[in-house]
Amino acid sequence: MKRWLGRIIAALGVVLVLLVVYGVLVEPRFILDEERADVPLPQLGQEDAGTTVAVVSDWQIGMWFDNDGMVEDAVETIVAADPDVVLLGGDFVYSSDPGVEVQVDRVLSLVEPLVESGVPTFAVLGNHDYAVGMADELTAALEGVGIPVLENEAVPVDGAAGGAAGLHVVGIGALRPGVADIDEALADVPDGAPRVVLAHNPSVFPDLPPGSAPLTVAGHTHCGQIAIPGLPGWSYIELTEQEEVVTEGWAPEDYGAEGNRMFVTCGIGFSLIPARINAPPQVAFFELQPGS
Repeated sequence: MKRWLGRIIAALGVVLVLLVVYGVLVEPRFILDEERADVPLPQLGQEDAGTTVAVVSDWQIGMWFDNDGMVEDAVETIVAADPDVVLLGGDFVYSSDPGVEVQVDRVLSLVEPLVESGVPTFAVLGNHDYAVGMADELTAALEGVGIPVLENEAVPVDGAAGGAAGLHVVGIGALRPGVADIDEALADVPDGAPRVVLAHNPSVFPDLPPGSAPLTVAGHTHCGQIAIPGLPGWSYIELTEQEEVVTEGWAPEDYGAEGNRMFVTCGIGFSLIPARINAPPQVAFFELQPGS
C-alpha cells in the first residue's frame, strides 16, 4: 500500500511540475488566441459595413517575468490584419520598477508598429496604470504619438463615414480608482451615432443605460488567468472577486441592460504570478455590420 501511495504522490508531483512549466513557459508565451466575431451595430450606416475593430488589453509591463514578447506578437498580428480601428484596454504597466521613464518607453516601443501603420488607435487606462502612479505620464506619452487616451469621453473614428453620425469610440475611465463616469462619457456621442464602448473593468457594464452600448469591450480579468476546463465559475479571479464579474467572452444576456452587449478579452499579461492556464493571451477582432 505504501509503495502505491508513493507512486501516486510521485506521479502527482510530476503532473504538477509539468503544469507549472506549461503555465509559465508555454501557454502565455507561445499561444495567442484570435477571437473573431461579426457584430450587428444599430445606426451603423451601410457605408461603414464591414468596419473591423481590433481589441487588446492588459499588457502588464513591469510584472516580474512579464510578457512583452507576446505583446509584440499581438501587435504584429493586429497590424497584419489591417483593421479599421484598434482599441487598447488599459493596464499597460504593472509596477513602477525599474522607473517611470523606462516603463513608459517600453510601452511606446510596443505601440510603435500601430502608430506606424496609421490605423486609428484609441486607449483607456486601467487600475494598475493609476496604482503605480503613471496615469499622467502614460497619457502624455500615448497622446504624443497620436493615440488618444479616453477618460469618460467619446470621439469619432477618423475615416468613418457620416460625419457627426459616424462611428464613435466611447472611453470610460477606470472603475478603480473611481474615475469612471458613464454619463459624462456618453454625453459626447451625437444622437443616433453608432458607437463602441471601451472600458477596462467589465463591472461598469451593468450601469450602462439600455441601448447605449450595443458593443462594449473590456479587459481586466485575464480570463481568470488560471482556469479549470469545464468549470467556468472556478477560475482564480472568480473565486477571489468580491463582486459579480464576467471573466471572459460574451456576457450573459441578463448581465447588462437591454440592447447592450459586452465582450471581455483575456488580455496578454499577468497579475501576481507569471502564469496562464486555460486562459491564453488574446486579441479580438469584431467586424461591424448594420443591424440590431
